[in-house]
Amino acid sequence: MTEGMKVTTAIHFKRAKKGRKVMKAGEAPEPESELGEVGTIPRVSRLMALAIKFNHLLETGAVRDQAELAELAHVSRARITQIMNLLHLAPDIQEELLFLPPTDGRRAPIHERAIRSICAEISWRRQRRLWGALELHAQA
Repeated sequence: MTEGMKVTTAIHFKRAKKGRKVMKAGEAPEPESELGEVGTIPRVSRLMALAIKFNHLLETGAVRDQAELAELAHVSRARITQIMNLLHLAPDIQEELLFLPPTDGRRAPIHERAIRSICAEISWRRQRRLWGALELHAQA
């Protein structure tokens, strides 16, 4: 009676284009950010960066208007407006949003929906007051 050969190897699954899973040989790499911290960039930070990028595209004439942006991004014009409204925030608040610490798989402490009312405030002084209250509430 002959025995079959047994081969053991480590594999992991990785996300490919369009969310497909692909099997890869070897151990899964440790998830680390550029700063060496485990986690993902908060969605609101990505949206703030996107608003800045969209604004650059509009200013340089790469896109005609927000309607064209919406068409290219496959989102509604209303959603583009929501994202672009982040540019109404005081510069220091925008900077804080861009540099929020990575999340470690838990829910992000600050969400874009909570910031919309701050974006609607004209006074940067009042925006900063509302932002401070939101940050305190998010930490609790």
